[in-house]
Amino acid sequence: MLYGPFSAAYSGNSAGAVVDYITRSPKAFEAHMKLQWFTQQFRYYGTDDRFSGGAGSASLGSRSGDWSWWVNVNRLDSAGQPIAFANRLVSSGVVGTAGTPVTGAVADKNPKNQDWLILGDTNRIHTVQDHAKLKLAYDFSPTLRASYTFGLWTNQADREVSSYLRDAAGNTVYGSTANPKVNIDGRDYTLTGSDFAPSHGKLEHLAHGLSVKSNTRGTWDWEAAASLYDYAKDEVRSPLPTAFLPAAAQGGAGRITDLKGTGWNTLALKGIWRPDGPQGEHIAEGGLQCDAFKLRTLVSNTTDWLGGEAGSRFSAFNGNTTLTSAWAQDAWRFSPTWKAVVGGRFEHWRAFNGSVADNSVFVDGSLTPPKAFVERSESHFSPKAALSFAPFDDWTFKASVGRAVRMPTVAELYQGSISAGTIVNNDPNLKPEKSWTGELTAEHDIGVGLLRATLFHERTQDALYSQTNVSVTPNVTNIQNIDAMRTTGLELAAQASDFGLKGLDLSASLTHADSIITKNDKFPASVGQWQPRVPKWRANLLTTWRPDDAWSFTGGVRYSGKQYGTLDNSDPNGFTYTGVSSFLVADVRVQYRIDKRWKASAGIDNIGNRSYWAFHPYTQRTFNAELRYDL
Repeated sequence: MLYGPFSAAYSGNSAGAVVDYITRSPKAFEAHMKLQWFTQQFRYYGTDDRFSGGAGSASLGSRSGDWSWWVNVNRLDSAGQPIAFANRLVSSGVVGTAGTPVTGAVADKNPKNQDWLILGDTNRIHTVQDHAKLKLAYDFSPTLRASYTFGLWTNQADREVSSYLRDAAGNTVYGSTANPKVNIDGRDYTLTGSDFAPSHGKLEHLAHGLSVKSNTRGTWDWEAAASLYDYAKDEVRSPLPTAFLPAAAQGGAGRITDLKGTGWNTLALKGIWRPDGPQGEHIAEGGLQCDAFKLRTLVSNTTDWLGGEAGSRFSAFNGNTTLTSAWAQDAWRFSPTWKAVVGGRFEHWRAFNGSVADNSVFVDGSLTPPKAFVERSESHFSPKAALSFAPFDDWTFKASVGRAVRMPTVAELYQGSISAGTIVNNDPNLKPEKSWTGELTAEHDIGVGLLRATLFHERTQDALYSQTNVSVTPNVTNIQNIDAMRTTGLELAAQASDFGLKGLDLSASLTHADSIITKNDKFPASVGQWQPRVPKWRANLLTTWRPDDAWSFTGGVRYSGKQYGTLDNSDPNGFTYTGVSSFLVADVRVQYRIDKRWKASAGIDNIGNRSYWAFHPYTQRTFNAELRYDL
């Protein structure tokens, strides 16, 4: 886990964090099996239901001569809690007697503390996901290996809804084309089909990875890697926004959103030079990388949203981007106590083939061609530097600084929608997000673990966020650039084994951050306000006690202070739908090793059954169990 843009080997997204996985190949025959089960009783607003699921996986691997192989399959079958809720502001209701009188609406306050009514829950997603992976490796020599990985992921997701509204006879009310109005406490509100809209999704994604890597640990090592990720099938079906349940559940006209053809591919070449060996004064690295991304979104009309064929175009959004990079860095140990890492990354970005289209037609009835956007390209250089000083065996001090340039993604540039018959697209002229980040770190080895303190500061220009541009009329809401923001903070972390008691491991962190928007001409009300989703205080504590070889007991506590979800911080009430709340959540887990092959575990997530939000509700108290076999 690498935090910050301090390594030239990684692109602009490393301004957040990079997780680098290195997987092994089997040396002999091995087999693994895991079964999982989980359940929660979700109670919020008018919902009181149990949501459960399970997962199972199996793996086989072996080695024969210079060949090794690994096969893994798993399935997840989960009934998810609702993550969205139909609602109406009380002030939007018209005082009177119009509409069907209903009960069941739940009175609440929205994030701005305005009175609103929760009419029902939506996005109860039952998902069945299957995943299969094949990995093959061949050793040309003890120091040269080629690996190929194939992955298949499928997902069938059915979105269900549940209205809280009941008429005088106790019937569930969703509204209808003939009678869309309901009356709640003397105010009438108009329902739409999109308030309670089901959908069905079928996805099939393919992944390929190929690498050839040397591992001499001598003067030279190198690696070549390529990957391909393809949306072979990505189809979501839904009824028209004007269609009402329960009739819409039987079929009828609708739309199909198809992302087939979306995906990306990468090619990376890397070399390592150790002129004085692995423990020498210099270790230099460098490489070339090319990443290509494409977006293909076609929304089609269909006569039957449950199973009909795609018909005429309703909308389409397409585009491509490429990022070509060259990088180099040198780790220079110029004394026993000092080490410097200096590097840089040059990146050339290109955006092309961008277009949007709606369902407008010529006089002769033919569809109008897509609106094409101008091709763009930019080049940027990002320097990196780090210096470490270890004056004593148990103390290390580090200073790091780096620049990161995150280019807009192809979806941020070109993805859009149709609203009230008008095409709404993102800005194809978005600027890249540019950050300078610096850190000062002190680490102290306490014998049984490590203590760390890190002071960090980051300045970001043209940050990419969804916001409303109030400087134009009419206002435009989409992905936009925020001129400038800055973040300063301090993190304290500790990690220890056998801490005060044999078998007791501890990991803890406490972070304070001050993150402010300093300039935003498109939305001046946000200037001086807190950056969304960044709390002042965040803390984590994880402890594991292993009294013997058979048992382990784990407990964790997660805390986050007050957060905002809006750029102008106009949402002080985080404990509601679309709000972003503080939380203090505890989890526990116990594991028992039955014998050499079998392990069983059980746990409770959110043991205190806290309700907390990040726009959507988090899971409530969840019980889980696992059985594992390893050969």
